[in-house]
Amino acid sequence: MANVCQVCGKGERSGFNVSHSHLKTKRTWKPNIQKVKAVVEGETKTMNVCTRCLRSGKVQRAV
Repeated sequence: MANVCQVCGKGERSGFNVSHSHLKTKRTWKPNIQKVKAVVEGETKTMNVCTRCLRSGKVQRAV
């Protein structure tokens, strides 16, 4: 499953772990993506959606 929200486009971000001695190593932050059944234009569709979009009501879950 791709780590991209199909609603807002939120995806993987990169940056550094920084130690006490200020050594830097690459790392990534992944969004909390859930596979949900949602109502899109009147029909049920399976989508990959981040939890921020689910919580804020941008996606209507199918019953």
